Amino acid sequence: MGLVREKDIEFNMNTEMGRVEEIEEDKGVAKILAIGTANPPNFILQQDYPDFYFRVTNRDHLHCLKQKFKRICENTKIEKRHVVHTEEFLKQNSETGTYQDLPLETRQKLPTEEVIKLGKEAASRAIKEWGQPSSQITHLIFYTSSCFGTVPGPDHHLCKLLQLNSTVNRLMLFSHGCHAGGTILRVAKDIAENNPASRVLAVCAETMLSAFRAPCDSNVDALIGQALFGDGSAAVIIGADPKPSVEHPLFDLVLASQTTVPNTENAIRGNQRELSLVYSLDKDIPNIVANNVKKLLVDELCAVIGDVIDWNNLFYAIHPGGPLIVSMIEEKLGLEKEKLRGSWEVLRQYGNMWSPTVIFILDEVRKRSKKKGMRTTGEGLEWGVLLGFGPGVAMETVVLRSYPCSSLVKRELQQ
Repeated sequence: MGLVREKDIEFNMNTEMGRVEEIEEDKGVAKILAIGTANPPNFILQQDYPDFYFRVTNRDHLHCLKQKFKRICENTKIEKRHVVHTEEFLKQNSETGTYQDLPLETRQKLPTEEVIKLGKEAASRAIKEWGQPSSQITHLIFYTSSCFGTVPGPDHHLCKLLQLNSTVNRLMLFSHGCHAGGTILRVAKDIAENNPASRVLAVCAETMLSAFRAPCDSNVDALIGQALFGDGSAAVIIGADPKPSVEHPLFDLVLASQTTVPNTENAIRGNQRELSLVYSLDKDIPNIVANNVKKLLVDELCAVIGDVIDWNNLFYAIHPGGPLIVSMIEEKLGLEKEKLRGSWEVLRQYGNMWSPTVIFILDEVRKRSKKKGMRTTGEGLEWGVLLGFGPGVAMETVVLRSYPCSSLVKRELQQ
């Protein structure tokens, strides 16, 4: 693991001094060099979703259940979600325009096509921001929870669409769930730091078409998921030792690790069935996450910056599994409302997109930093944390170090 040198880890807990002065680059430490995100062009307002959901599943006659679903949607803090499965989409792919009448082959084929399409869009934007030829990509990591069983996999098709070299080292990952946004950063960090001159393209893409199913009284978990989940993709380019004046880092990936909370394997479960991916969500998930987050952060951050006296002196990209989880983390860490603004904003605009969500939030953090004239990409602060969680319950922690926003201005001038 590449850690920062001792002389560089002074951390003033009472100021937003951060990494304002240019410092010598940390040799061998993986860095995020670019970020790209993408969503389907179509979106549905949250206030309209209950009518849409019960209409396209032929369940409009379940009045009491529909009212219950409306209350769930109202409590999500979500304004809109981007989705592939609009009514027009369903009409184009089934005789009656309802989800139940999608042929089995179509249900299996369409999610794969959509995650490849979304992955290409996000990756193309990351490559454009990076500003280097795609031929310099040496490794590709592609993650999705939304499709299974296709050979060759989505990674192969993405390589072809992006016209990457035939020598690119591909890694396809499945079945990690929401924390996979952190997983791909951890894996990409290992690759970048152990393969000199490598440039890793890491992509997450999800469509909730794979988990779309009709509501029923016996499965409240399905209602919660249908009220929260949306479609999206995110891509990052990661490498160590950036080329001076050519590549402009956004964040150092100082440390990345995964922790599994003991005896929580049944809290988040999923099984692929004929009609869709069927999931189960334990009502205790917010408590599991919130009760473990402080110890997790203490264990990881102490190795890098020492004791943290006030958690408000860090910037954050925390996966918003749902509004209660975000609120409970704020309470446990004693955070001011502004500290998790990125998580709240992404949840409001996109919902929970599973694996890409934390990368959307990190993108929101750096864009907000520049827009507000802050001195670093980490909202004016030097040190921060990305946290993802999902089935296991697994928690991915990435300790980040920000860069001066002036480097973003230099990048734009050169482009």
